[in-house]
Amino acid sequence: MEIKSYINGRWIRPSSQRMVRNINPSDLTDLVTEFPSAGEKEAREAIEVARATFMSWREVPAPERGRYVLRVMELAKARKDEIARTMTREEGKLLRESAGEVQKGINILEYYGGSGFRLNGQTIPSEIAECFTCTVRRPLGVVGIITPWNFPWAIPCWKIAPALVAGNTVVFKPAELTPWTASILVELFEEAGLPPGVLNMVVGPGSAVGEAIIQHPQIHAVSFTGSNEVGRRVIVEAARTHKKVTCEMGGKNALILMEDGDIASSVDATADGAFGSTGQRCTATSRVLVHASRAAEFMERLLAKAKTYVPGNGMDPNATMGPCVDKKQFETVLSYIEAGKKEGARCILGGMRAPGNGYFVNPTIFDKVRPEMIIFQEEIFGPVLCVTEFNTFEEAVALANNVRYGFTGSIFTRDMGTIMRFIEHAEIRMVHINEPTIGGEAQLPFGGCKSTGYGDREMAEEGLNFFTQTKTIFINYSGKGERAIIR
Repeated sequence: MEIKSYINGRWIRPSSQRMVRNINPSDLTDLVTEFPSAGEKEAREAIEVARATFMSWREVPAPERGRYVLRVMELAKARKDEIARTMTREEGKLLRESAGEVQKGINILEYYGGSGFRLNGQTIPSEIAECFTCTVRRPLGVVGIITPWNFPWAIPCWKIAPALVAGNTVVFKPAELTPWTASILVELFEEAGLPPGVLNMVVGPGSAVGEAIIQHPQIHAVSFTGSNEVGRRVIVEAARTHKKVTCEMGGKNALILMEDGDIASSVDATADGAFGSTGQRCTATSRVLVHASRAAEFMERLLAKAKTYVPGNGMDPNATMGPCVDKKQFETVLSYIEAGKKEGARCILGGMRAPGNGYFVNPTIFDKVRPEMIIFQEEIFGPVLCVTEFNTFEEAVALANNVRYGFTGSIFTRDMGTIMRFIEHAEIRMVHINEPTIGGEAQLPFGGCKSTGYGDREMAEEGLNFFTQTKTIFINYSGKGERAIIR
């Protein structure tokens, strides 16, 4: 499969000599895509096209802009199985996980498809007699969207759909590891009749395409999901040219089991959060904090559950966990495992690569992990779980908060007072009670605080509002060209 970029309604093959070869991470003999990488030239061309198209696109009524998204939703339903299979072959996740992601993207498209009717402002009383005041929301202009490889369908859906409905034109840079899945989404917009130049996709490295997006003066906003290292650069460079920016970056999420929590359900939630999607999601459960009185029983059950996760090809119905996405991520995960061993954490399961012709790592559990250890503090982005015991609720919350990230977390308890105190004191922005740390819904805000998130939240109304600017309007019908209050 050769991947092309999409600019001004045409699929183009860049003239670059830099070729990208993507291998199926579950089968290293399977060449999935090969294509010439786009660069700064194509990115600048896409930005100029989007700028030229903006004025005509913004004049399309918002409900009609939403109908393009609804048409994409219907087209995606018809190709759901194809999209899932493409994602599994390209990124490695289990076929059922890919199907779940496709459905989530469809739900997001459905939500934002109706948002053209909800692009609301406010009417607000004026301090002045015979003056009507209100606000309206208007598009920003050309926006840049930069997405990662771990959710190559859902994340582009929840960024592109609100950007278009709000009236912006888009330059989209998907991850080079998963361009085929992204290409299908763009194909669907093309099939839905979206005018040329409204949505443009440039497939190339962050060092060229990403840099062009964040530095170009005609880009008015950047929505980025990826690593903290790159995210910090996006924030700094966007500030230099006064761009609006939102960044969703890493997570180091904790699940807490209190002394009255249900062990069976907490074990299931922990395993699903830690090993589902091979731990390659920012909401993954990477730490579990267990009350000392429940630790022995919890660990016994968790080990039994973790052993049911069998790494394998995502297309294999017998596999229960996929591979790391590529060699680099595979080696990163293994290096963190070795660091945990050297620091003295007790590796009680896994800790090594798994057999097979792919980037497979066995589900790994470290016990007796102390908060100063690297594996407690840093995002691993793999199937590695750290277990730490505590004795009091206050200690548990302090441990949960003792990382630079602030994304999501969960607590298992029956006590409503404990639940409310956790909601209040946990330094996170997504709180789960008696369920895994993972998950989000189209109609609910998504994102974190501290080093996890910067700028507005994504999805829901907040995700739409990010791609707009507020205009404040004063209509003075007094017949006098003056105001009684000086401002």
